[in-house]
Amino acid sequence: MSHIYIRLDFGTDEEKAQLARHKLDGWKQAFRLDKKLLYKLDRPGGPAGEPAAKTVAAENPAPSPKAKGKSKDKPSESVTEKSKSAADGKVGLLVRLYFSSHERLSEQRWVARIPSEEPFKSASPKVIQQFDPEFEKADQQFESLD
Repeated sequence: MSHIYIRLDFGTDEEKAQLARHKLDGWKQAFRLDKKLLYKLDRPGGPAGEPAAKTVAAENPAPSPKAKGKSKDKPSESVTEKSKSAADGKVGLLVRLYFSSHERLSEQRWVARIPSEEPFKSASPKVIQQFDPEFEKADQQFESLD
């Protein structure tokens, strides 16, 4: 059994990444590809930015009832600004195809189909096969993502 990875780089377009994720979910359900088609979103700066925004909110204690007006608005603005900066980061999608040896034809069809469909085509898809030099790096990256 071999893995094939498809790396997609959506840049800062979160909407297209979510559209691609939704399309992959539809295919997984429609074609019963539960364990054969796996994907993970890759946000290089995203997970580090979100906990920072949460700690800012946790560090600021709740203002006293008298000082609710102006001081309450400032922490919420800084939290929303940080969450926007985290959302504006690069978004990638790493897709893993895992077919057994007797499903070669299905594997070839999916390797050809995914990069040719619209939300994936604009994301500069790169197919990484088992004999490629960057396969180990892609495999480790896929295992490390949540």
